[in-house]
Amino acid sequence: MYLVATQEQACRLKTQMLPWFMATNDLMMELQKDSIKLDEDSEKKVVKMLLKLLEDKNGEVQNLAVKCLGPLVGKVKEYQVETIVDTLCTNMLSDKEQLRDISSIGLKTVISELPPASTGSAMTANVCKKITAQLTGAIGKQEDVSVQLEALDILSDMLSRLGGTLYSFHSSILNCLLPQLTSPRLAVRKRAIIALGHLVLTCSGNIFSELTEHLLAELKKNESTSTTRTYIQCVAGISRQAGHRVGEHLEKIIPLIVQYCNVEDDELREYCFQAFESFVRRCPKEIDPHIPNVMGLCLKYITFDPNYNYDNEEEEEEEMMETENGEDEEQESDDEYSDDDDISWKVRRSAAKCLEAIVSSRHDLLQDFYKTLSPVLISRFKEREENVKADIFSAYISLLKQTLPIQSWLHASDASGKDDVPLTMLQNQVPNIVKALHKQLKEKSIKSRQGCFSLLTELANVLPGCLADHIPALVPGIIFSLADKSSSSNMRIDTLSFLHVLLCNHQPEVFHPHIKSLLPPVVTCIGDPFYKITSEALLVTQQLVKVIRPLDKSCTFDAKPYVKDLFPGTLKRLKAADIDQEVKERAISCMGQIIYNLGDHLSTDLQPTLKIFLERLKNEITRLTTVKALTLIASSPLKIDLRPILGEGFPILASFLRKNQRALKLSTLTALDILVKNYSDSLKPAMIESVLTELPALITESDMHVSQVAITFLTTLAKVCPSCISKISGSVLAEIFQLVHSPLLQGGALNAIIDFFQALVLTKTATMGYSELMKQLTAPIYSSGSAGASVTLHKQAYYSVAKCVAALSSACPKEASAIVNQFIQDVKNPKSSSAVKVLAFLSLAEMGRTMNLSAQRELKTVILEAFTSPSEEVKSAASYALGNISVGNLKEYLPFMLKEIGSQPKRQYLLLHSLKEVISSSPADGLKPYVEDIWALLFKHCECTEEGTRNVVAECLGKLTLVNPSELLPRLKKQLSSGSPHARSTVVTAVKFTIADQPQPIDALLKGCIGDFLKTLQDPDLNVRRVALAMFNSAAHNKPSLIRDLLNAVLPSLYNETKVRRELIREVEMGPFKHTVDDGLDVRKAAFECMYTLLESCLDRLDIYEYLNHVEDGLKDHYDIRMLTFIMLARLSTLCPNAVLQRLERLIEPLRATCSTKVKAGSVKQEFEKQDELKRSAMRAVAALLTIPEVEKSPVMAEFSSQIRSNPEMASLFESIQKDSASLPTSESMDMS
Repeated sequence: MYLVATQEQACRLKTQMLPWFMATNDLMMELQKDSIKLDEDSEKKVVKMLLKLLEDKNGEVQNLAVKCLGPLVGKVKEYQVETIVDTLCTNMLSDKEQLRDISSIGLKTVISELPPASTGSAMTANVCKKITAQLTGAIGKQEDVSVQLEALDILSDMLSRLGGTLYSFHSSILNCLLPQLTSPRLAVRKRAIIALGHLVLTCSGNIFSELTEHLLAELKKNESTSTTRTYIQCVAGISRQAGHRVGEHLEKIIPLIVQYCNVEDDELREYCFQAFESFVRRCPKEIDPHIPNVMGLCLKYITFDPNYNYDNEEEEEEEMMETENGEDEEQESDDEYSDDDDISWKVRRSAAKCLEAIVSSRHDLLQDFYKTLSPVLISRFKEREENVKADIFSAYISLLKQTLPIQSWLHASDASGKDDVPLTMLQNQVPNIVKALHKQLKEKSIKSRQGCFSLLTELANVLPGCLADHIPALVPGIIFSLADKSSSSNMRIDTLSFLHVLLCNHQPEVFHPHIKSLLPPVVTCIGDPFYKITSEALLVTQQLVKVIRPLDKSCTFDAKPYVKDLFPGTLKRLKAADIDQEVKERAISCMGQIIYNLGDHLSTDLQPTLKIFLERLKNEITRLTTVKALTLIASSPLKIDLRPILGEGFPILASFLRKNQRALKLSTLTALDILVKNYSDSLKPAMIESVLTELPALITESDMHVSQVAITFLTTLAKVCPSCISKISGSVLAEIFQLVHSPLLQGGALNAIIDFFQALVLTKTATMGYSELMKQLTAPIYSSGSAGASVTLHKQAYYSVAKCVAALSSACPKEASAIVNQFIQDVKNPKSSSAVKVLAFLSLAEMGRTMNLSAQRELKTVILEAFTSPSEEVKSAASYALGNISVGNLKEYLPFMLKEIGSQPKRQYLLLHSLKEVISSSPADGLKPYVEDIWALLFKHCECTEEGTRNVVAECLGKLTLVNPSELLPRLKKQLSSGSPHARSTVVTAVKFTIADQPQPIDALLKGCIGDFLKTLQDPDLNVRRVALAMFNSAAHNKPSLIRDLLNAVLPSLYNETKVRRELIREVEMGPFKHTVDDGLDVRKAAFECMYTLLESCLDRLDIYEYLNHVEDGLKDHYDIRMLTFIMLARLSTLCPNAVLQRLERLIEPLRATCSTKVKAGSVKQEFEKQDELKRSAMRAVAALLTIPEVEKSPVMAEFSSQIRSNPEMASLFESIQKDSASLPTSESMDMS
């Protein structure tokens, strides 16, 4: 009876509620439409009704009413929003819990919908002020804790979203929050700390100082351990949110926290280490002097486990090894100490996290870490608490990542020397690491095992080969994790990926004793139903195949017994059509590897497997992987028989050259190349023709790399199958000639064409003999002088043609002398156009480099006459020719050249260029007899007033020094003290030419004396300082190792050159106008360029705050320098966002000034363009600053953002910049494809 009544009541209630519920729902739908407009009366009614519904007895109606508040805020007038807020704040203080809860949700909804402060909306400011006044009152009353908690929550929300708007309330908010830190309820303290964290992002410096002073005073008082804990948590919270502001107070904070580390209270210690961690991450500069102290504390407390005796455990472990039945014992010991009161693990965990922060941010202390920190961490791998152990592993992995040698061209030269020390130290600790971990690989805990494998994987990557002696200790653990039924999927995947790294980074021999036990579990994983495990297992199997039978060295290990294990599992996956794409691809690659290494053991299985490859070749999804696998198989030294699939496969490969997939074209060309090399006797002419018809379309300047690979294939064809070459259609050759005449041809593609021409001319094909090819090559140049010539070639094309001419001549030496004579006649003939002369000289140069042309008696006079030619191109080509011909016969030509340089001042510049060619291209041994003469001659000219000549002399000196660095570098150094400013600038520039990005014998010598050359940064002469900066920039860019250790001494001089010097600014009168000239601009520009380079190569050696001071000055400097510093600022926003945040106020001002500048109305067009470019560059810097997390919390930035939005010109510029940056990554990825 009672039940029926209750059901009836429920139905009646629902029926009564339905109209309100539906109406409210409809209202919400309407409010979400942009089109809705409410008049004043409707606004009032809707607001009144919704507020009434918030007090409804039914929860669902209340929920809907709250949801309506969000969209309503943007639709009604400000005073209505204020009414809503007033009512909600009053309801929040109500006695009814349900009403309180719904009102606080309502307030959060309203706050989240208020327009952001940056839009400059007055409503937001007024509403926030209203709410804040009510909230601070509610928090201060401390009557009802749940009201307080809600109020603190809402205040945090508001401060995080709209902190800047509440500027005037910051002081009262602070006064209201500070007492809450001593609240009897810990939840209240916690929320007060969160609110303070949001407050410090936007408050003024004074309020921040007031807060810090208060915290310091309370920490000194130490009234009770409980409040001290809260204050330390608060300091850590503030540092995490606004570390850049805590820095200046750190000197006072650290000693107090260090002192509390020694108090017997585990929670307090945990909070102390959390505070240290946030300081290390957020105030790297200020924490620097305290790092040793903090690290010492971490190392002390990471071993802090007062309730547990580890020595005991080690004895137990030894017993366990004897009895082999210790699992239960270990379990008991765990239970015995899972004491609820023991929270010492929290101290150890926070110490481990703090150590990780230190390790990951202080690469410079790596050697110290290996001395002190590494042994302690290794000794703690036995940690009994899983969570703590995970953090200890994580800290050690961070240490290994810091040790990983940087693989880049920037640091290639650092490889020897300092970076080896940590690696050697690590190498010595490997046995201890393995000893500490190998038993844990068989533990029950999956988390521990995963941690061990992650650490070992990182170790094998950092020090390839380091685990070679420890394979026997690791293999049982690997097998255990692969075969153990309780292992999760991720556990197996982690184990397989470790095994893969291990196999890749160690010599095959070390695994041979273990193949028998390793292979079965891996093969079982290939058959696993979970595709990720299968995929990883196939990758491991592929590597195992290389290990079982390495073909690149002799090996006694017998692989045959293992083929029957490997092959069927892989074949099953290769045949399956209904599996994951990744598994398909890896099965193809794995089978390719099996056939490559073990094809001769497959007997009758081989041909059916190759047929499957043929099927996979026809499938669009798997064709690329199959092409790569076939390339591998075709290159196998086992000479796998591919004849059965070539007939059908070759035309399919030919058809791939038509496909619009670049990677497929490239892989197919590589496959065809290897097939033609190794299987030419099985290829029928028709097959090759099918490929030849596809080639012309691939040879084009729009894709040089594809062209290069296609031409390399043609070269192979010409060598292996000369008879096919006669079938090469004219169109292929036409395309190649087109490419030779292209301005874009250089490097690999040009070398490929040269090889092809040499191979082609040796096939002795009638239609493509020497004279025919020569005619085709040079025709456009010979015809360019005639009246009807339509084509003018780019300068680069002349060099390409000359190289091809020389290559053809070296392939047909009999024809060479005739063509040399022809070129000499061309030059002598007064009717020859300058284009023909340039080609003749360049060709003579390329030929002369490898041939001895001394038989040509006229050559010297012809070249010297050309030095007086009216055409600059002819002069330059003649100078190039003289240099290169001299390389081919130093004895004959070099003395002649030196004599001419001494006696012909007018031709000096051209002759010095010839000498530069000789020094650059000649082998060191050939030059040695002449070094003294050349050196003396160059020093005669190093004080020349003409800067162009001095630069050539400097380049000659630099390149000459590389011939005999140990003797000549000290001589250069000696010249620094003697001589005029001109001589000094020549010597410094010469040093710049000795620095290359590749390792060289001179590097060690340079490192020792580059400091002396860099002292010229303080030279009294402006020009010497400029070239010294250029040399410094070259070193920082190409070989940072030369200058890294000198930065402390050099940086003050560098920064000094960034200053504007009034005494170097002068006024020049130009007719009626006065024009200002700044002679110091070039030096300043060079200094800022050096600063930018240092960002890329030596960031860890810079004091970034000092650096920013000079960037700041540059932002107010000349146009050129501002452009540079805007780029620097954008880079800094990515590299060191915290430092930029600290200086934001000072950096924004110059950006704002640039963006708001107006050009004078009567200015010239260039002035407008210049200003536009400057504004764009400044806006790019602003866009980069906006990517820094938390930047929008800065009041200055918020204000500047609103200024940009409110100014139509700035807003549209900002939008276009954002569009540009949004499209950048996609265009880059397109280029990569």
